[in-house]
Amino acid sequence: MARLAQQGHRVLYVENTGVRAPKLADVTRWSSRIRNWRRGVKGFRQERRNVFVYSPLLLPLPHARLARRFNRFVLSRSLRRWMRAVDFHRPILWTFLPTGLVRDLIVELEPMLVVYYCIADFSQLASNAKKIAKAERQLLDRTDVVFVQGWAFEQRCMPHPNISTFPFGVSLEALHADVAVAPELKALRPPFAGYLGGIHRHIDFALLEQFARGFEGTVVLVGPVQGEVPAALTKLPNVAFLGQQPHERVSEFLKGFSVGLIPYVLTEYTQTVYPTKLNEYLAMGLPVVSTDLPEVRRFAERHEGVVAIAKTADDFSTEVVRALQATSHREVERRKEVAGQHSWERRVADMWGTIEAALAAKLAEPDQWQVDLRRFYRTARRGLWQTAAVVIACVTLFFFTPLPWMTARPLYVADTPRSSDAVVVFAGGVGESGQAGGGYQERVKHAVDLYRAGLAPRMIFSSGYVSAFQEADIMRDLAEASGVPADAIVLETRAANTYENVKFVNEILRTHRWATILLVSSPYHMRRALMTWHHLSPETTVLAAPVPYSQFYDHHLGASVDQVRGILHEYVAIAWYWWKGWI
Repeated sequence: MARLAQQGHRVLYVENTGVRAPKLADVTRWSSRIRNWRRGVKGFRQERRNVFVYSPLLLPLPHARLARRFNRFVLSRSLRRWMRAVDFHRPILWTFLPTGLVRDLIVELEPMLVVYYCIADFSQLASNAKKIAKAERQLLDRTDVVFVQGWAFEQRCMPHPNISTFPFGVSLEALHADVAVAPELKALRPPFAGYLGGIHRHIDFALLEQFARGFEGTVVLVGPVQGEVPAALTKLPNVAFLGQQPHERVSEFLKGFSVGLIPYVLTEYTQTVYPTKLNEYLAMGLPVVSTDLPEVRRFAERHEGVVAIAKTADDFSTEVVRALQATSHREVERRKEVAGQHSWERRVADMWGTIEAALAAKLAEPDQWQVDLRRFYRTARRGLWQTAAVVIACVTLFFFTPLPWMTARPLYVADTPRSSDAVVVFAGGVGESGQAGGGYQERVKHAVDLYRAGLAPRMIFSSGYVSAFQEADIMRDLAEASGVPADAIVLETRAANTYENVKFVNEILRTHRWATILLVSSPYHMRRALMTWHHLSPETTVLAAPVPYSQFYDHHLGASVDQVRGILHEYVAIAWYWWKGWI
């Protein structure tokens, strides 16, 4: 991908989306992915000119149906947003992973061309081999160009009509023959039979142990230990584990090697492996000895004399001894020449030539305009369905589930009534419809009940609403008709909102030195009213006494449009009051 970027192509590299379920050992990889996500903007970052990297946070269950649907939604949505932001349209989609999620993205992104580079048998690495194999066949059906690492993968991808074999290349500029030998090697006994790479279960440790016991030099292994290593091998005095090294130091170690080793055990997985270290060894002029891996054997047949193949442990030792003697200038230059044929620069140039030919052929198809037109309609249809799905989900959640009332619960406050100086009743509609005439009857009745219970000797009606009549006057008349004496009623007729209700009523309380009140209002208006009162007059004791039954908020399961609007209004109003400094 870096080579393509150097040639002027813009590249978005999406980090591994996974082929298997996670294990406990993957914790460090998860934390690394989270760090990478945080480094960018929603996971996207630019590493260098023309190279962007995306570190998606996905559910790590690549074969679970629901997780895959979620990942498809998240990934496709994020990618489309990034593509719009950088004007990145109709891309070439190049994938190394044969998963269902990748196939989903082909449908979602509708690329100009799809390239599948088959580099490994992932069915041997993942626990669910059948699903990987099935996903790969489905991916091949949607792929325009297939690159394979070797002959075995070519056979597996048949009968695709456009398959080209491109083994891994080597970055020649990253390997320098004019470096000093790594100081770690100077304390060891030469000659050095060296291995570069991960030390894992695919290495034939028994072969290495037998070889080391008869080798009159040092077996050097440079790379991270990724599995259990037999104790017998680690205890040999002429076997050195030098650990993982920075990539820029690779040349220092290869410069000191006398021969490069590829000691892999032959398994179903390694049947298809083309070791990247093969060309790295050759680029530094090293002779190479390998176990009988099919892809390495084919390489040796194409480039005679640069790689020795050993079928047994005895053959391995014999070939190493023979390789140590192959040090002539002509032999060294021959190995470098072969490595040059497999440089990434040359490899990518050949790959891009194949892609361009496939792209030209596709664009020249006479019915291409029909394909594009269908794509436009699919995109529009997808947007319509997504919008409809969101609307249906919102309607279901708000109007057919208890969600609105769960959301409204923090707004509701009710205290145990006790003896107070006055019952304060806020205007009808406050905390509900917001209109005069809404709910005042319920509030007056509840206030009268509190008065009759002897909890307060008077009541204050606060309302500046005017419909046909002044609402405060109607509330007073209704209270008097219910048996409350006229001299026990005080009116406040200026307030047009909750802030003013509190402000003007508080002036009345201070005038009469009333310190404790029972506040009657809508059930879901109480939180805002109390917060306002505590801000304007913290010395006043306010007991929340909402109406026990509100026709406006009467419900069974879901909510009505007006009820949702009323609840939403309260939350917005609290935010607005905070902004204004009223709470």
